[in-house]
Amino acid sequence: MASWRQAFSISKEELRHREPPGTVRLIEHRAAVAATSGFAEDHIRLVPKPSQSPADPLNWSLGRRYAILFTMCFYALAADFAAGAVAPALPIMEYQIVPHQPLSRLSQLVALQTLFLGTSNIIWVPLGNVFGRRPILIVSLIFLTLTSVWCGLATSFPALLAARALQGASSGPVYTFAPEITGEIFFHHERGRAMVAYTMCLAGGPYIAGVSGGYIAGSLGYQYIFWISAILAGFTLLLEVFIVPETLFDRERHLRLADDDGESSRTAAETKAETTTVEDVELTTSRVPRPWSYVQSLKCGMYNGNIARHFAAPWLSLVFPGTWVVMLLYGGLVAAIVAMSTIGPILLAQPPYLWGSNVGLVSLGGLVGVFVGGAITFFTADWLVTLRAKRESNGLSEPESRLPALFPGVILAVTGLWTFGFCAANPSKNAWAGLAVGTGMVAAALTQVPSIGFNYIIDSYRPLHGNCFVMTTIVRAVIAFAWSFFVTDWIFTAGPALPFGIFGMIMGVFGLLAVPLWLVGKRMRIATAKHLDG
Repeated sequence: MASWRQAFSISKEELRHREPPGTVRLIEHRAAVAATSGFAEDHIRLVPKPSQSPADPLNWSLGRRYAILFTMCFYALAADFAAGAVAPALPIMEYQIVPHQPLSRLSQLVALQTLFLGTSNIIWVPLGNVFGRRPILIVSLIFLTLTSVWCGLATSFPALLAARALQGASSGPVYTFAPEITGEIFFHHERGRAMVAYTMCLAGGPYIAGVSGGYIAGSLGYQYIFWISAILAGFTLLLEVFIVPETLFDRERHLRLADDDGESSRTAAETKAETTTVEDVELTTSRVPRPWSYVQSLKCGMYNGNIARHFAAPWLSLVFPGTWVVMLLYGGLVAAIVAMSTIGPILLAQPPYLWGSNVGLVSLGGLVGVFVGGAITFFTADWLVTLRAKRESNGLSEPESRLPALFPGVILAVTGLWTFGFCAANPSKNAWAGLAVGTGMVAAALTQVPSIGFNYIIDSYRPLHGNCFVMTTIVRAVIAFAWSFFVTDWIFTAGPALPFGIFGMIMGVFGLLAVPLWLVGKRMRIATAKHLDG
């Protein structure tokens, strides 16, 4: 294995032909001669190569894979509603909770939930890697349903705060297992758009909650936020039980066994099925060699052993530079959203706005941003990858080819934070528009940047990408907790311009870290390839 010195001493020409983990041969250039002129016909290869097992997620029907994607998207919406609907209700809860609690203390209901939501994955993910994702997801959704009920029944602030913390811990797998599952049921050239659908729901959930939370608390009482959260969690539980099979699958082992049995040789027809034209690739499904009943697909549980190793593995993923870049970018964006979602309603409940239960309407700007950012990323995420691979004579696809789509989102996030902060610092009759626009800009970035970053991690660090997601969510939670826990008091003492100005500057620094990953990321992957062997 190459050291860092060796990786950075490789010539550019040699680097083009190296195939470290993450680099895949996506395009096959085939010369075809038409009657009138010669032209090159490009074919997309199915990457990863599916096995012959019916338990392989890549062998499932397209309809089933879309149903699983829908479940993961709805899971994201349900978890985000549970997390985010409280923020716009804080000005109303100040008068509904007995005894009275100041806004600075009520904001802990958001901050603490955010902290436990991310850090709980240090337990959930290792357990999922040992016993399977399906049983752990079912257990976590049961806990999410029950803790949401507890939040609604809590009669004191300490009890509500404890319930919110456990509710956050129960929601943790949506930020690790859900993107893992989304990445595992689609091929390399399909994964970008699937991840956009997931991140749109992940980013849009807080804004849907933001619009509705104030109205629910104002008309029905804040407890109904938690009753609705329990209903959404219960419905997600049913979807998980009846739709989502176990996706933790050792494809490499099955392929090795097939090779040992002499099954690796394919007929000409099978070889033709493995590569399809760019236009027809999405209509192609892998052949499942033997039937697999619906009941068999819902089998729950496994045991992969070595629990201690699985609990230590997430920390070892910090050796990968991509993990650091993605977790800082994602953490900064989520922290910005949490801070804006907490502060925006508080500001709009005060003069000169006095919006009352309408304070959540500022989140409409975020919803617009989610759809705009999602639409742009949907059409560019996979297109950039295939375009770059087609231009390479060897047809290689590099994870770094996704990264240019990330930089516009970073610029939007920085300017959105500054727009929000400066408009908040200068309240006027129409300054709410600046709050909405700033929120929308950051929301567009939250749809775009994690989608690109998650795909980069899956492409580059398979099969350890799940461990990378653990560290991503932990850092995301810590940064978001720190910003949201202190931002209320900071804004009341220093005004909004300074905190959000500093937030924007920090976000810009995080974005600059992605530049070397884009330029020399392949060399970094060569240097760290030895760490993927475990």
